[in-house]
Amino acid sequence: MSINPNPSLSPATQATLDCLRQAVSKTLERKRRLGHYSVQWSGGKLFAVGEDAPIHLLKTQYSDDQEIENIKG
Repeated sequence: MSINPNPSLSPATQATLDCLRQAVSKTLERKRRLGHYSVQWSGGKLFAVGEDAPIHLLKTQYSDDQEIENIKG
């Protein structure tokens, strides 16, 4: 059984996917401009982006506690 890594999407599915990507992009940009943090998922782990992000979510990005203290000020 082979899996096609680039399946073709129907026009309606592609339009939905494009709409979702645009909505997420706009929301993340708005949160960034307002100074709010966002929680994202990458490599099987959650992490937070933003100055006011909770420490426990920053720890998944950084291995050294001193590095976290430098970021938080």
